[in-house]
Amino acid sequence: MGQLEGKTAVITGGGTGIGLATAVRLAGEGAHVFITGRRRAELDKAVAAIGPARATAVAGDISDLADLDRLYDAVRARGRGLDVVFANAAAASFATLEEVTEEHFDQTFGVNVRGTLFTVQKALPLLNEGASVILNSSVRADDGVASFGTYAASKAAIRSFARTWANELKDRNVRVNAISPGTIDTPGLDAVVDTSDTPVTKSQFAAGVPLGRIGRADEVADMVAFLASEQSTFVLGANLYVDGGENQI
Repeated sequence: MGQLEGKTAVITGGGTGIGLATAVRLAGEGAHVFITGRRRAELDKAVAAIGPARATAVAGDISDLADLDRLYDAVRARGRGLDVVFANAAAASFATLEEVTEEHFDQTFGVNVRGTLFTVQKALPLLNEGASVILNSSVRADDGVASFGTYAASKAAIRSFARTWANELKDRNVRVNAISPGTIDTPGLDAVVDTSDTPVTKSQFAAGVPLGRIGRADEVADMVAFLASEQSTFVLGANLYVDGGENQI
């Protein structure tokens, strides 16, 4: 029997990358995972890979509150409440202070901050006793990478949310924690760095990691699984780095 047998989880941005790896990991521990994302084809592939008995896909954009309502309506219809929320979905792109536009700012904060806030807020009525909420922050909130200021600021907000919400929800026995991945090899990273004007390459990111490489999505999924399980019942308001020492050494 897995550590999450009979549990229900929601994973945003669950069609690829860290979200998909986490969906696979939690389903492997016995959870039924609800995954959401904007690209239906990727979600369908994810459900096929995990197995329809363990996964349900609800296409949508977390910055659209109606889409979040549809997601949680599907969870509610299953009738077992909600035990794990992994608020993972994020938007990222480079822009210096001089280059930031309203569109760039609104997209980044609309998904990363607004979307995360309402992902968790709308989950509240469904959360079971002992539920775990995990927010995906980033080492970029700390390291001042040039041209990544808007993204970094949005991820610093996520870290702040984790502290406040942990305090607000502790009396319900709901634990809130954050993770801060370093540079992880995902399609999202490819999309960010594979542009002609990107100031940082994958190899440059890897050079800044004490372990000498960028991370794997499954390594982040392992940390989420720990925070989702009863192995972490005394962990609250924490920010756990999954970064190969990038922000530690």
